[in-house]
Amino acid sequence: MLRVLIVDDEALARERLRAFLEREEDVEILGECRDGLSAVGAIGELQPDLVFLDVQMPGLDGFGVVEEVGADAMPPTIFVTAYDQYALRAFDVHALDYLLKPFDQERFRSALEHARATGQEKADGDELSLRLLSLIEDLKRPDGFTDRFVIKASGRIFFVKVEDIRWIEAAGNYVRLHTDGREHLLRETMNGTEQRLDPSRFLRIHRSTIVNLDAVREFQPWFHGEYAVILHDGSKLTMSRSYRDKMQDLFS
Repeated sequence: MLRVLIVDDEALARERLRAFLEREEDVEILGECRDGLSAVGAIGELQPDLVFLDVQMPGLDGFGVVEEVGADAMPPTIFVTAYDQYALRAFDVHALDYLLKPFDQERFRSALEHARATGQEKADGDELSLRLLSLIEDLKRPDGFTDRFVIKASGRIFFVKVEDIRWIEAAGNYVRLHTDGREHLLRETMNGTEQRLDPSRFLRIHRSTIVNLDAVREFQPWFHGEYAVILHDGSKLTMSRSYRDKMQDLFS
């Protein structure tokens, strides 16, 4: 059985979720919470397998609930939100489920099936907590772009400021963030990383490379339409022909 907790300050929204959940044979509804504070207590006491969590609530909102419970202790969560499409990009980037109000049963079933699949795969709790922390950090900025990345290394969780990153490269299922004399591995795709960065400050110059424009000393024409990108620290990167137009658009 999938043990579920509903958290929403709107009675109609709770009733809608309950009605949809009651149609599922393998779901047990543990309870309903009308505010963030009661949700924090219920999550700790009931230990649900899945939480439907309203983002916009008076007092302690959905993200406040995550911070109070602790991202590392937060069960898998489907956020229920009325956010616009610009803010919803963050949910997609961090691969976290959400239901956009008003939602129908088809969209509800899609989110629930994804939650079931995630549970069966037994996703790494550390990875989930990092995604939650990163989501909250991104949504704190009014422009939707991140100003720091959440990194886990040697059992510690710490932050790397975007302004300290000189360039980023693909590294298998990770990206490698190059700062002043240090490298940090982040479990994220290049496309996902690019979407989190302000395009006026960071430029994708290759399928596997993103550069901080503040770290660039010069662009040098290279062979076959490519460019050599020289950084202030002497590092030399390659801009491929397919990304050349982005640079020209940026400086035109």
